[in-house]
Amino acid sequence: MIEELSALALGFAATLLSMPVTIQKMRKHRIVGVDVHKKDRPLIPEMAGIAVLAGLTVSVVAAAVLMPEKIGLLASFLATTLIAGVIGAVDDMKTLNAKVKPLLTAFASAPILLMGTYSPYPAFPIIGAVRLTIVYRLLIPFAIAVPSNAVNMMDPFNGTMSGTCSIVTLALLFSSLILGRSDAALLCACLLGPLFVLYYYNRYPAKVFSGDIGSLSIGAALGAIAVLGQLEAVALIAFAPQIMNAFYGLATVGRLYERREVSRPVSMLDDGRLTASSDPRAPITLARVILARGPLYEYEAARVFMVLASIAGALAVLTAYLTMVTP
Repeated sequence: MIEELSALALGFAATLLSMPVTIQKMRKHRIVGVDVHKKDRPLIPEMAGIAVLAGLTVSVVAAAVLMPEKIGLLASFLATTLIAGVIGAVDDMKTLNAKVKPLLTAFASAPILLMGTYSPYPAFPIIGAVRLTIVYRLLIPFAIAVPSNAVNMMDPFNGTMSGTCSIVTLALLFSSLILGRSDAALLCACLLGPLFVLYYYNRYPAKVFSGDIGSLSIGAALGAIAVLGQLEAVALIAFAPQIMNAFYGLATVGRLYERREVSRPVSMLDDGRLTASSDPRAPITLARVILARGPLYEYEAARVFMVLASIAGALAVLTAYLTMVTP
């Protein structure tokens, strides 16, 4: 447990130290984004995911030094996350095609496949462990690409992506402790420190945006934790809000799409509150569904996302318990 706490603390410290530097560099090079849900539309430094990846790298390297027997596991986890981060950085600087990005993020699973740091025996509640020796290898690219892009698609308000992913990681951590999955607990600890710092800076009112370099890499890291830590069923439940959001959008648009290609599902009223768009061309997203009940201020809408993520996280922990008691 000391190793996990050390990795968490070092990742937190490294991200906390690198975040101000990242903010300064982004402002200097005018890598900023408009905060469209504010009346004065401030320019916010983007690509804060760079600091997250720096902190994650420090936490993983520290864990490898403290636990050299886990080097293969940690190397495949970090490589998968960094590949997704590079794809995100390219997307931030030069927009990738909506069909290309999922394929590239699926490629991020290559380190896990090549290093063989997975177990083809996923466990489910009631059913128990299932042997998927051949099929499992074919599913791993989807296990990385789906959460990576689902997280990228669910970032509508300040703190939404960073906050909900922090909750997902906590749910996976508690589940790993219940199931005795020490590998998953270690990887969750490596990710939690950087995520907490990102949420602090990204929460309402946001001081930074993570950029695709952040959302794609964080989603890939969570998918990698599910695969490497044998938490597939638990992660599926914890990711329910992200999966629902992606399904709603894809179902209404009818194809893979970039947010820049469609009408905004949320609009702002004169008093600063947000409301669901009345444009029939706008995709149905979780944000639009939440605001369909009535206008909310941005921090209120973000809070609803956190509540939904907490419910999904609690159900994920319950899934872990049911898996544990399954004969």
